[in-house]
Amino acid sequence: MTPLYAPDVFIKDKVEALAQQLGLELPHQEQWDFIQSAESLDLQAAPGSGKTSLIGLKLALLSQGWTSPTRGICVLSHTNTAKDEITNRLTATPAGRRLLQYPHFIGTIQSFANTFFALPALRARSIDVQTVDDSAYADAALRMLERHPAFRTLNTSLGHRRNGLTLVAEARYVCDAGELTTTAPDGTQPFRPDSPSGRQFAALKEKLTEQGILRYHDMFALAEHHLFHHPQLAQAAAHRFPFVLVDEMQDTSDLQQRLLDKVFGSPSTVVQRVGDVNQRIFTDGPNAAQPSSFPLPHAAQLPVSRRFGSKIAALASDLTIHRRQRIDGAGHEGTIALLLFDDDCVTEVVPAFERMAAAAVPRQLLLDSPPRVLGARLIRGGAKAFPQSVSCYVPGFTTVPSQATGSLITTARAAQAQRQSGDNHAAVTLLWKTIRDLARLASSGSLPPLRRLDRDPATAGGRARLLLHDMLTSPLDSHVEWAVLTARLLRLLPDLTQSPLKGVARLADPLAHIPYVTQPVPTLEAPPADAEHGVVLSVAGSIQSAKGETHAATLIVECLERSGKKYDVHEVLGLLSRQQDASQALVTVQRAAQLVFVGATRPTHLLAFAAHRTRAEPYVEAMTARGWSVHDISLR
Repeated sequence: MTPLYAPDVFIKDKVEALAQQLGLELPHQEQWDFIQSAESLDLQAAPGSGKTSLIGLKLALLSQGWTSPTRGICVLSHTNTAKDEITNRLTATPAGRRLLQYPHFIGTIQSFANTFFALPALRARSIDVQTVDDSAYADAALRMLERHPAFRTLNTSLGHRRNGLTLVAEARYVCDAGELTTTAPDGTQPFRPDSPSGRQFAALKEKLTEQGILRYHDMFALAEHHLFHHPQLAQAAAHRFPFVLVDEMQDTSDLQQRLLDKVFGSPSTVVQRVGDVNQRIFTDGPNAAQPSSFPLPHAAQLPVSRRFGSKIAALASDLTIHRRQRIDGAGHEGTIALLLFDDDCVTEVVPAFERMAAAAVPRQLLLDSPPRVLGARLIRGGAKAFPQSVSCYVPGFTTVPSQATGSLITTARAAQAQRQSGDNHAAVTLLWKTIRDLARLASSGSLPPLRRLDRDPATAGGRARLLLHDMLTSPLDSHVEWAVLTARLLRLLPDLTQSPLKGVARLADPLAHIPYVTQPVPTLEAPPADAEHGVVLSVAGSIQSAKGETHAATLIVECLERSGKKYDVHEVLGLLSRQQDASQALVTVQRAAQLVFVGATRPTHLLAFAAHRTRAEPYVEAMTARGWSVHDISLR
């Protein structure tokens, strides 16, 4: 058999030369073991261990020596963000850029399933896919339920159920023993299949499929169904891709893993899976299906983090839930602080953290990476407890409801800020999502996903793209200029939704112009000498959204967990003080520890926790013994 790549592709001299070209250091044997491995393996990589850099290096080395013109490397990830990061690293070398074209494939697991199995299955049925989007599907399903006479019995039946609309909006396909069936979101049958409502439930799903409107989950079921009836396709894909590398493996679902096993389960295919199972965040209870078998018991490890030092590494090690791992910190020896507050000084927590960051972190580093304030919840719920979310600590922090007065201009200003920070894609996506939400208030039609907007300036899609550009680049201070922009939007909506506007009055408040109000800067005590230029204001967000990020300084604020009875930071402090094995703790404590693990492994220099004094005081001595500094804000 003709070799797929040169036998010397991983020799020491070539690895060192390319690593030096890319500015990478390889001081640890575990790094070399992964780079030079040509066999299937699992790699459990600690936060900050540089796994993405190693993946980029390994792929570039393979590309240098790859010889087959028809068989390639398949690189899969869970998110487009991870895929883009790998792609960006590959473009750094001419050899790496070769992996961006045939016969290779780099994409998400979703795009792989769509490209090679689901879309061919739909084309075989002469179905032209209009959208694969859960939100667009829900709009279309509810609209069809309400208006189509063929579904009156179903509509009436669902009206007697509290979750009736959700059953239709989130109905999904499941492939069971080669049969494609329509189920509720939890995979169960909401009606007897032979009942009138059961038949209409399945028929509505099928009609939307014929129109090319599908959910993300549907595409995996269609792919699985197609593979069941055409097993030779799996063999063809495995032959096309003899080397497979999967990044962020911990986020892979059972459904995705099952598909990958069917395609790449042969021993002849090299499958290397990389991730950190301890960064998988709980979403369901203990009886929920596990995401995958990753990592296998004999998995290799990258235990050394170059992001942070020994104190944060020790904390992170004690919070590993899914797989115990002793993480070694080889980065800057940072500080861990516990900020105690009482009911009267909740809003003083963040300013205190910002002052602490100014004293502990070089100013230029803070300017490049502003302090981050993270919590498990962003907005308050119905409970009376206080504080319970990020919004309690950061006055004025909110996620703007689509129907709120000035919601569009508020979002446009936030999007402009994102664009100015260099993230143009996120800015456009945020703005278009809000416009799509607004359109549902006044139209029976729905707007397409951003990627389906035509780029021809003469079309409605092209005019929408131009409007987005103008909203992101125009001054938004003048109510006259804002009125011009919103008038253009109102003229566009009927063309984009293919239906007349029937509820324009509902858009009056969301499209209203409101003046920009500069948030007052907290009055700060005189900063220490090494921060004479003042503090750098922090950026607030959720722990979940910070996965994969690196911060200079991170504050994790105590939030009420979803039962409304326990606080996450308090639970973690108790776990640490008892020196209990986190994997043996109650599920609610494990859930809190897992979230805190993700947040606590972001910073390089300063990690801080905020907890109510009455809850945290029993643990102060234990935390001090761990080398933490404790600050009582209420005494300032």
